[in-house]
Amino acid sequence: MPTMTTPNIFILASDNSPHLLPLLRSNPTLASSQDSHGYSLLHAAASYNHHDLLYSLINEFHVNPNIKDEDGETPLFVAETVETARLLVEDLGCNPAIKNHEELTAEEKIRGEGDFVVVADYLKEQRTRSGSTEGGDSIGEASQRPPPLPPNVTLNVGTTTEDEVPEEVDPVFRAKIEELAAREDFRGEEGQRQLRELVTEAVRGVEKDAEGGGGRDVRRRVGG
Repeated sequence: MPTMTTPNIFILASDNSPHLLPLLRSNPTLASSQDSHGYSLLHAAASYNHHDLLYSLINEFHVNPNIKDEDGETPLFVAETVETARLLVEDLGCNPAIKNHEELTAEEKIRGEGDFVVVADYLKEQRTRSGSTEGGDSIGEASQRPPPLPPNVTLNVGTTTEDEVPEEVDPVFRAKIEELAAREDFRGEEGQRQLRELVTEAVRGVEKDAEGGGGRDVRRRVGG
């Protein structure tokens, strides 16, 4: 009787085999597996541009997007296309400021190897635009900071009781803010974009009221 061998999950990941995800769902701890060199399923998926697998490993199985191999390199270091690098950085939380054991970022390592310079160019563009800091702030973290507000508007985000909200606050506007603040992606790029739109809408409403209301102070308050 032939003996059954355990499939090599790293080969399955490299091949984007349809057998991999059912295997991981039967034993979710395998999703964070690393071989003797620290090579992970995320490294394999990134290297071979398997985007759906990247999404599943990080969002379904909660694998750390910044998992490191024996050289201190995350999956971003093995990205070979701009599309994969963009997915890792902008959607899945991979930190492009992380340095390997040679004190090189993914951008520096990829540029030095000279094979996928367009990926290095993309990472440089992201670094320049988002301003990763030496303190370790990732581009993803930087994007979660609140965007600049319109002039003469102050925003305090916090827990506010109904008694603390002035009566003149537009109830529709207040409901929109409360609904947005309760969302899980409130600190993310989309949540902050919608917040800015709401604040801008409030400012325009204030300006309109001021123009037609004889100078009455009807500034709307956002948050507490």
